[in-house]
Amino acid sequence: MPSQPTSKRVVITGMGWVTPLGDDLERVWQRLLAGECAISALQKFPGSAFATNFAAQVGGFDLARFLANTEPHAKAHDHVRYLLGAASQAWKQAGLGDASTPGALHSGCAHLDRTRMGVYLGSGEGTVDFENFAAANVGAYDAESRDIDGNAWARIAHERFDPRNEIEQEPSIAAQHLATAFQVEGPSFNAMTACAASTQAIGEAFQAIRAGDADAMLAGGSHTMIHALGMTGFIRLTAMSTRRDDPATASRPFSQSRDGFVMGEGAGVHVVESLDHALARGATPLAEIVGFGSTADAYRITDIDPDGLGAAYAMRAALQQAGVDPHATDDTGRPFVHYISAHGTGTQENDSIETRAVKEVFADLAPRVPFSSVKSMMGHLIQAAGAVELVTCVQAIRTASVPPTINLHDPDPACDLDYVANESRDLTDLGGVRMAMSNSFGFGGQNDTLLLKRYEP
Repeated sequence: MPSQPTSKRVVITGMGWVTPLGDDLERVWQRLLAGECAISALQKFPGSAFATNFAAQVGGFDLARFLANTEPHAKAHDHVRYLLGAASQAWKQAGLGDASTPGALHSGCAHLDRTRMGVYLGSGEGTVDFENFAAANVGAYDAESRDIDGNAWARIAHERFDPRNEIEQEPSIAAQHLATAFQVEGPSFNAMTACAASTQAIGEAFQAIRAGDADAMLAGGSHTMIHALGMTGFIRLTAMSTRRDDPATASRPFSQSRDGFVMGEGAGVHVVESLDHALARGATPLAEIVGFGSTADAYRITDIDPDGLGAAYAMRAALQQAGVDPHATDDTGRPFVHYISAHGTGTQENDSIETRAVKEVFADLAPRVPFSSVKSMMGHLIQAAGAVELVTCVQAIRTASVPPTINLHDPDPACDLDYVANESRDLTDLGGVRMAMSNSFGFGGQNDTLLLKRYEP
């Protein structure tokens, strides 16, 4: 394999997640390998009349288990609380301290320059105060003119809306909460590129560290769209499964009978830092980030380029940055990429086009690369999806096992790669997983790919 680029090496030293399958790193990983599904009837709001009345929901989450001082975040929306929980796990695993213990938050920060550690997120907007928003709309509606009286709407909104709650709906608020909670003062960004957002955030954090603009970043994302407006929007786009009779089998990526994605929610956070910085403070790298590709389809706002060109360009860019030839094999005869975490939403268009893009990049080697979608088990976490799925790539490298795509019992002839159908796979006998790729594609034609490899000094 060609030598590494000469610029800074960048590693992941901590990671955490809050998912519909739970929030304990090892427990959730075991549940994924076991093919467990977190999709069930809606509980967060009364949606029984909706065409899609099920989702993958986070349950039993208590921020106090992860953060000793929760008072500054008392008004935070669910996705921000999930983010703080995931960040606390990542912070602790990276050896920076235990945020759940009073006074221990910065116990491992002796070598940390706070102005050189930043935040880069792909976190979505907060949840609209639907009842009061609807009340303002209904109260301001003029039946005679069939129009909204703006003055009346503003008066009702002023009376009913809570100012802090409105601020908490801003997409930038998650980064503010995270920077405040962990007292990091470096660069701060939030990407709003839909389902590709947190992959883009981690990729651009990686680039910032390579360029010397920061020593370390808290990078990841969070989102929930499990509310009336969020669900309605995707239902109207006909993008979601309507398999109401059996929600647990509704998410079926790459299956011929797939009929759309299933909404999920959660957060994922990684401590990303230069290798030099990590080693200087005694941290143990979990994996090394070696490539990032980001492209735009320039096609349609809700449709992928039908030939998968943007997705293929993103994968190629990540491979090229890492110096990896997708058409070559290693000394054991395997492709250099040993696992691909698919975007794999379960929509007709995404799965066949992503398959086409992988074939375009890896050519004859494409069928030999295990390629699976954990969205089949935990739904689509929208802007948080990429960060959570990157955790699965790190875990695949650490454990030599890859998670399955469940509910894949009737393969689509147009989807003819190795999707690790229904059962996880132990790759120990083949030498484990040395390199893993994570794909995320978003509305508007945003394509982002990250390439990780096993850390070797």
